[in-house]
Amino acid sequence: MMNRSSCLFVGIVAISTATAWGDSWPQFRGPAGNGVSTVDSVPRQWTESEGVRWKTEIPGLGHSSPVHNGRIIWMTTASADGRALGAVSVDADSGRKLHEVTVFQPGDVEEIHHDNSYASPSPILDGSRLYVHFGTYGTACLDAETGKVLWKNNDFQVKHDGGPGSSPVLFENLLILTYDGADAQYLVALNTQDGKEVWKRTRSAPLRENPITHRAFATPLLTQHAGKWQLISPGADQCHAYDPATGEELWHVRYVGFSTVPRPVADEQTVYLCTGYFKPDLMAVSLNGQGDVTESHLRWKVGGPIPDTPSPLLYEGNLYTVTNQGIAACHNAETGKREWVKRLGGNYSASPLAAGGRIYFSSEEGVTHVLDPAADPPTSVANKLNGAIKGSLAVIDHDLLVRTDSALYRISGSD
Repeated sequence: MMNRSSCLFVGIVAISTATAWGDSWPQFRGPAGNGVSTVDSVPRQWTESEGVRWKTEIPGLGHSSPVHNGRIIWMTTASADGRALGAVSVDADSGRKLHEVTVFQPGDVEEIHHDNSYASPSPILDGSRLYVHFGTYGTACLDAETGKVLWKNNDFQVKHDGGPGSSPVLFENLLILTYDGADAQYLVALNTQDGKEVWKRTRSAPLRENPITHRAFATPLLTQHAGKWQLISPGADQCHAYDPATGEELWHVRYVGFSTVPRPVADEQTVYLCTGYFKPDLMAVSLNGQGDVTESHLRWKVGGPIPDTPSPLLYEGNLYTVTNQGIAACHNAETGKREWVKRLGGNYSASPLAAGGRIYFSSEEGVTHVLDPAADPPTSVANKLNGAIKGSLAVIDHDLLVRTDSALYRISGSD
């Protein structure tokens, strides 16, 4: 990191064309936004010195997850004081840094929570375009090949009261952003071509009196039910389903919880969500409701070791979770019954990944536990890297991308 935040990023380098195109990981938690990869094998064991194809130091600080198109990897980053917000790209084959672009240089920044960064929302890569979002500080579109900024929009502000956290969502020609602040709570959709507002929707359900309980940091999930798209968007004390094309509210469910972070997961009939801080619950809500479905469409709700920050993982009929304090659990998605609990140790912000028939839990201490869910009881191996892991893992070809607080790794360890 350079001493002067105004000089955080320098230079643009041409992209190598030697790397063949591979499967993409275009957004937070992968192609479907659910943390599940269809790759049949990925590394199971590695260390700082073994199984690392390359390691690249990343300037600044960011908790966003890496995204890629098979050739080029992008992630957002920021200066420690939040006065330089930008993006960095890396050649997927060699690990060579390609672009370092400053996008915003806000004059005034709010203090962030000690667990957060000014670059926590993950970007979205769509063809030749990269969309980056920094909450109240602005949203931009970059040319993914050159790093050139194509448009910016900083018309929408909230008081995050802890810093930005919600990642953007792409639906057709709309970039959907979430602003759940202490002072205002709404979603807005921008035209991907020019960044202009298309629709804006304010949260409908009432909130408690204390403004600190109004904030949330969750990323919505796009899912289909009965052939129609729904945008499932958790907030403080409530989760809404919207028509992503228009912003029209389809239904909402009420609960008690704020500073909600986990992204929901869903199958064709049900969405599964975590309610946030206070006393977090894991809930299953049917997708076929209208209006207030709190009493009518709640299939089940369970407490116990439920995460405040990491998102749940829906894989082969089970829900896998890990709490901030390192307690992993498995619940039957149909009934909510807890199948097992396993203490992993450490602290967790990153969301779990399913790949190659295994579950990956990465801790803030730099340890990734690789769990075999088919074993009874489930078994795991631990893999340690230097640095803290707060961004969620990504899959590239048959390898893993792991971002720590200082570097990006491409892991090609043993299966």
